[in-house]
Amino acid sequence: MEISEVMKPDDVVIDVPAPSKPRLLEFLAQAAADALGLREGDILEALQSREHLGSTGIGAGIAIPHAPVEGPRAPFILLVRLAKPIDFEAVDEELVDIACLILTPSGEQNGYLKLLSKIARRLRSPEAVETIRHAADRQAIYQVLIDCDY
Repeated sequence: MEISEVMKPDDVVIDVPAPSKPRLLEFLAQAAADALGLREGDILEALQSREHLGSTGIGAGIAIPHAPVEGPRAPFILLVRLAKPIDFEAVDEELVDIACLILTPSGEQNGYLKLLSKIARRLRSPEAVETIRHAADRQAIYQVLIDCDY
């Protein structure tokens, strides 16, 4: 599964004013609920449960909150660039300024893991992250994410 199959330019949000990890998770849950027609509380609970297992802050200012949820027919990806970096309890203890939400239908672990791996690899590229951090618009950020599809 390619990123471009489940993500569109509108799934990029720039300069989100989340002041903390809990507020960011709430923002992500609300945005996903609005996009998917699901209950915000169910999504937030899934994200919080995953975070209790260990932070999804992967280092270098990046977090990839992810969880399976009941309801969606296909994976959902939302990338946000924060207005200011926040403490996300990342493995390297660096503040996070880029978060990529991945929600997948419950029971589809194989596709889920491949998509998570593809996003994580892309966000490990210093050039891609530099573009995400400095891009003026969502289209440029979207393009750098899907460039790994080809």
